[in-house]
Amino acid sequence: MLYRFITIEGNIGAGKTTLANKLAEHLGARLILEGFADNPFLPKFYAQPDQYAFPLELFFMAERYKQLKEMLATRDLFAQYTISDYLFVKSLLFAKMNLKDDEFSLYQKLFDIINPQLAQPDILIFLNAPVDLLQKNIKKRNRSYEQQIPDAYLHKVHEMYMHFIRQHPLRTLVIDTTKTDFLRSEEDFRSLLAALDKEHPTGLTYL
Repeated sequence: MLYRFITIEGNIGAGKTTLANKLAEHLGARLILEGFADNPFLPKFYAQPDQYAFPLELFFMAERYKQLKEMLATRDLFAQYTISDYLFVKSLLFAKMNLKDDEFSLYQKLFDIINPQLAQPDILIFLNAPVDLLQKNIKKRNRSYEQQIPDAYLHKVHEMYMHFIRQHPLRTLVIDTTKTDFLRSEEDFRSLLAALDKEHPTGLTYL
């Protein structure tokens, strides 16, 4: 495989963790999964976003930084590859969307201090999914605090991600999840593996 550090991103319910697990198992890779369930502010945020957005985003940033710093600084002699189901910069993206201006200004100062200390992925896989499919997946995985996420919020998250990947020089594979099923279709999964073994330019490549 050409790329050693692979990150998967996408909207809430896009299937990031499912694909990360399958890729890691296939490649014998180290797996970095976001510990969203450990954030005590997440259920409170969905219930009262204005009150809990700032502690929510601070907790996420601290936990993501700690996890990535420890995992990427420790060399695993038995794993050539690392698979992550999140970009660290998502901390800043969600903070910009959820925080008030003065809170975001402080948050960004903290982010700018710690972000340069982390390695960037060799390639990003972005799972592009329509809101109706996201809501279907959210209902299926049945996390109680996610069940009332409005379509408007998911649209806003999608626009945020698309703006970022179009404006920043990352090598990105964009995958239409309405046309692929990596969990059930071996052909789809093999196509992704083949794409990950090709040299891609910086910017967006649509699969």
